[in-house]
Amino acid sequence: MRIAVLQRDPVMRQSIQRVLMSAGHFCTAYDDGLDISRALAHSTMDLLVLDWQSTRLAGAELLGSVRRVAGEQLPIMFVSRDRSEASMVRALAGGADDYLTLPLRAAEFRARVAALLRRAYPERGTMASFEIGPYRFDRIRKVAMLRGKRMPLSGTQYRLAMLFFSNVGRVMSRDHIFTMVWGRELVEFTRTIDTHVSRLRLLLEIGPRNGFLLRPVYKSGYRLLRLDEDAAMPRSSEPEMPAGRSARGLC
Repeated sequence: MRIAVLQRDPVMRQSIQRVLMSAGHFCTAYDDGLDISRALAHSTMDLLVLDWQSTRLAGAELLGSVRRVAGEQLPIMFVSRDRSEASMVRALAGGADDYLTLPLRAAEFRARVAALLRRAYPERGTMASFEIGPYRFDRIRKVAMLRGKRMPLSGTQYRLAMLFFSNVGRVMSRDHIFTMVWGRELVEFTRTIDTHVSRLRLLLEIGPRNGFLLRPVYKSGYRLLRLDEDAAMPRSSEPEMPAGRSARGLC
């Protein structure tokens, strides 16, 4: 998963990043509330870990700002030195999903992050395979099938397909796509993403006939839309596997 960390204390910011990265997540760090709010306007994140006492934009104002930009579904956790009950209540009442106080307890922090991500993204769970529409994805063999026929996807193309089909209806920014598929941050504009998306659309025959559209989003990235919105959730086709890191070690 891709997580944005806002923490004004550089030592604590690095500590939070280390814990998250040890759990297999990608992290993007900020030290200013206004900067992270602006960044969310064009960058997709799976979870926000915020400091209640951030600079320039903080507390309930920060929470309201990131919610307006990132939407109501994005899970938000506060990790802060502010231990007051009033701040915790304001955060949770204002739409935060969790609030931890420092000092950081690494094991508890990892467990709470994992719990938030499971609730927010059940379709990215630990099931060995899942079906959505006419498509079936086998996470063990890393195989994609369309109406029972195996599709000729490379490893990169399979990861790209999994990213989209695990996030139906959600905008995937270009930097998010590059990070999650290629495993490193996007540092400069590249047409590689567009080329792979175009190729994937052809290989998986993504279109009205199969119930999906893969569309560009102006100045952002791409979004996979399901034409039958009432059946948009993937369904498990095999028993769930024990929880653990993915084969790539990256969520």
